[in-house]
Amino acid sequence: MSTTVETVSAAARTAPAAVIVAIDGPSGTGKSSTSKAVAAQLGLSYLDTGAQYRAITWWMLNNGVDVSDPAEIATAAAKPVIVSGTDPLAPTITVDGEDASGPIRTQEVTSRVSAVSAVPEVRTRITELQRAIAAGAEGGIVVEGRDIGTTVLPGADIKIFLTASPEARAARRSGEVKGSDLAATREALVKRDAADSGRKTSPLAKAADAVEVDTTELTLSQVIECVVTLVGEKQVAK
Repeated sequence: MSTTVETVSAAARTAPAAVIVAIDGPSGTGKSSTSKAVAAQLGLSYLDTGAQYRAITWWMLNNGVDVSDPAEIATAAAKPVIVSGTDPLAPTITVDGEDASGPIRTQEVTSRVSAVSAVPEVRTRITELQRAIAAGAEGGIVVEGRDIGTTVLPGADIKIFLTASPEARAARRSGEVKGSDLAATREALVKRDAADSGRKTSPLAKAADAVEVDTTELTLSQVIECVVTLVGEKQVAK
C-alpha cells in the first residue's frame, strides 16, 4: 500500500506516551533524516539501528577480526560494548567508550557491514540491544532500520516502509559524498539491497502490516509530514 502526503492534523502533532514507531527501508530512502525529524517533532527518542551494525563492523575491522569469516565474526560478536544515545537532535554512538559516530561512516565499514550483519550471532546480539533500548524509552521511540517491523519490534504501534527508485536513492547518496560517482553509487546500493534482502537471518523486508511510502518524488519535509500524520492517525484510531 502506498500513501500520499496529507495535511498534518493537530492530533498528529502530539503522540501519546510510549508509542513505538518502526521505520524500515533500504539505503537512500530518507530513512535517517525522516526518523530523526519525526522523533524530534513528536518528542520521542530515536534509535539508528544501522549505526549499531556499523559500530560492531568498525570494531571488528579495528581488532583484527577476519570479516570474511562468519565463524570469527560470531565468536567476536559479544565482545564490544556498544552504547547508543537516543536524543534525535544529537544522536551518539560509542564502542568501548570511544566515540564512533564518524569512523563508522567510512567506505571500508560501508562495504563490510552487510557481511557482518548477516551473521546470526551478530543479529541476535544487536537485536537484544535494540529491544532493550526500545523497552527503556518511557516516552516512546522511533526506531529505524531494515528489520524493525518484521523482527526486532513486530508489535510496534505503527510500521512504515520507505522506498524510492534506485536512481533517486543513488542521487541522494552521491549528493552526500563529494566526488562520488553516480553510477557506482547506484550499483553499490543495488548490491547491498540484494545482500540485505537475501540474507537468511532477519532480511530486509516490508512487514505485512506496514504502510509503504514511496519517497522518490517527495521532498524531505513532505515525507516527514506524511509520517507524522500516519503516527497521529494511528493513535487517534486506537
